[in-house]
Amino acid sequence: MLNVSLRQLRVFSTVARHLSFARAADELHLSPPAVSMQIRDLEETLGLPLFDRRGRQVALTTGGEYFLLHARRVLGSLKDAEDTIARLKGVRAGRIAFGMVSTAKYFVPRLLGGFLRDHPGVEVALAETNRDGLIELLRRNEVDFAVMGTPPRELETRSEPFAAHPLGIVSPPDHPYAELSEVPPALLARERFLLRERGSGTRAAMDRYFQSQRIEPVPAMEMRSNESIKQAVMAGMGLAFLSLHTLALERASGLIRVLDVPGLPLVRRWQLVHLKGKLLSPPAEALRYYVLAEGEALLARLFPGLVVPAIG
Repeated sequence: MLNVSLRQLRVFSTVARHLSFARAADELHLSPPAVSMQIRDLEETLGLPLFDRRGRQVALTTGGEYFLLHARRVLGSLKDAEDTIARLKGVRAGRIAFGMVSTAKYFVPRLLGGFLRDHPGVEVALAETNRDGLIELLRRNEVDFAVMGTPPRELETRSEPFAAHPLGIVSPPDHPYAELSEVPPALLARERFLLRERGSGTRAAMDRYFQSQRIEPVPAMEMRSNESIKQAVMAGMGLAFLSLHTLALERASGLIRVLDVPGLPLVRRWQLVHLKGKLLSPPAEALRYYVLAEGEALLARLFPGLVVPAIG
């Protein structure tokens, strides 16, 4: 066990969270072969398999499930130690673990980039997952902050809104509804919809909207990626309910239209969330202040043509 590295623990924990070597590689900015090599070396050190691989399907073995509990404890303790060291160093240096729902990837890296230019000694580790996955990262103290649309009720957290988040229904530009000045919600019941997976904030917002209209859309396909859904919409495979912050390039290029539907856009707030009672390090506190102070203005610059109703 002395030969197990923290890098191997981080790789193992990430693969276990996604149950996908490819998605873990994307999050860790490694190649899939590098991730596989780390897991293989870890399994050889432990002397037992951690994952059951059947084609593209990945599942934890019984040994992997037990080892995951200990790996998370080690990583959580390491995070506490890093926070303590950062408090001793002050704002100039430290490591911040930052999580975001996948829909926020269209602006969070720009937000973090502005902060890091002013704090070159600070390192930020960025994790991307859906809302349910982000709640688990918060629960296990694996991230300092999370950016999401709806604060979790499952945890004691502090949630601070920092920018408007509009969501709406989109179509290809040649769809018959694209030319209507108003699309009655009842018409949407006839259309096939490309859906985000259950557990995502976008899917939850869509479900709430359609429930309020007492209609149930026809599911065409379920996907975990906003990019895949946008490509499917442009290919004419169906309509979709998406965050308008994911559509800047497609709208500017005329490849996707936002339909004028009563009650939409549905305007929520982007939230900066952390565990209540968590003692933030000076770098983390500085980042919190930066996001709250600069987030709204940054989104206005990134999405200049997007006008949303004012929120009281």
